[in-house]
Parts: sequence; structure tokens; C-alpha cells
Amino acid sequence: MRLFSYRSSLLTIPVQSYLIQNNPQPLGDKMTEHHSLADRLHARAHQLGLSPAHVAEMAGVNRSFVYDILRGRSARPGLDRLLAVASVLKVEVEWLIHGIGDIEGPSPFLENPDETFVPIAHAAVRPSMGGGSVALEEYDEPSRAYHFRKSWIKQGLKASPSQLRIMKVEGDSMEPTLFDGDTVLVDMDRKAPNPPGIFVLDDGMGLVAKRIQHVPNSDPPAVRVISDNKHYPEYERTAEEINIIGRIRWFAREI
Repeated sequence: MRLFSYRSSLLTIPVQSYLIQNNPQPLGDKMTEHHSLADRLHARAHQLGLSPAHVAEMAGVNRSFVYDILRGRSARPGLDRLLAVASVLKVEVEWLIHGIGDIEGPSPFLENPDETFVPIAHAAVRPSMGGGSVALEEYDEPSRAYHFRKSWIKQGLKASPSQLRIMKVEGDSMEPTLFDGDTVLVDMDRKAPNPPGIFVLDDGMGLVAKRIQHVPNSDPPAVRVISDNKHYPEYERTAEEINIIGRIRWFAREI
């Protein structure tokens, strides 16, 4: 499958916007006993993008008051000043002290972080499966990101979300495995053709999505580039003639 000519600048992460919930919600049942006052203060300040110094300044308290809590030096801080800190953090003071009470917006703690979903960037390239044609994007505007469960990426793929990209394919040279219009997930950390698999690569003519195998005992080292559709002949390239972008780990298709 032929892709349009590859430019690394096109593999960019689109800017995503997220809605912060403004409705207060009780979180007492979600706070576990192992979270301390220092943990809650640190997590909430980090969630709001506030440094300890900013929290202290906005609350009208000494920086040492906030830093002593964070360092575990003040297990029972003065309630009046803690009330001011809680107001800045938009939480009830009982939540800071005991983890029971209301907090504005979502909790800064996750019961199981791996069960959250992470966005994967949609790269502005389209692997093409045609017989040598080069496809080009008509626009650089990024598409909507796909979201995958973090536990699946970490445990199933054993991959880093930052090194994954979503791409679209076009053409028929990888049928019946991949069809025109399929969406593929590319792991840019997996570039070695051992074991063999389906990769996105620049073969010198443009980006392609192909099955590649290492040619044993080749000198210089070479790979065999194979189309699953046998109407397209396989060919060989030396390691210096190709640039492997990454291994395809997953695909999706509309019915």
C-alpha cells in the first residue's frame, strides 16, 4: 500500500480541548485511607495548575505553611489558614483533612489510572496500498484523536501512548488483510522487522504500508517488501534505502 510522501513534520499531535466539570460532587467514598492531607493538597494544586507558592499567595498565608504540610512537617495545621487554602483549591476543608466532603469538579485521584482512556494522535499521512501511487493530504488540519484504554496500551501492546499514531490507508495491495479506508494504529517504537509483520515505511518512493521480512545473510542488510494481494509483486530494499516508521499493531474498519 503506497502512502503519500512522508514528512516527519506531519506526524504531529493535535491540540485537544477538555471540559472541566464545574458541578461540585461528593468524593468521600472515592478517597482511600492512604491519601494524606499532603497528598490531597499536592494533587489538587497540581490538578488546578497551581504551584505551592501560588496557593500560599492566593490564600494569603506564608509559603512555609503550605510547604510544611507538603513535607509532612505539619500534621495539624491551623484551621483558619487551612480554610483559606481550601477556598483557593475549591474544596471543603474536610476534604483536605479527611478526604470527606465536596470538591468542585472531578477528583484529582483516580481509583485505577490504567482504566482511563488516553488520546492517540491522528497523523496527517495516509498509507496507500495502491500500486505505486503517492497519496497526499489536502489539508494539514489534524483529525479527531482516537482514545484507547491505557491498560490495553501498557499491558496488551506494551507500548507508550506518545509513540503511537493513527493513520488511514488507501488502496488494495494489502487485501485481504487491510482494505482501502481502514484505520491503523502504528507503534513508532517498533521498527525492527523481526519478527516479520506489517509496517509503515518510506521505501524511497513514498510512504507504504507493507509486510516486511529481513532477508537472511544479506550483505548489505536488506528486507523483502511484500503485498498480501498477490497481484502486486514483492521487492527488496537495503536497510539504507528504507525508513521504517513503525509497526502496525491494530486496525479498524467500517462495515
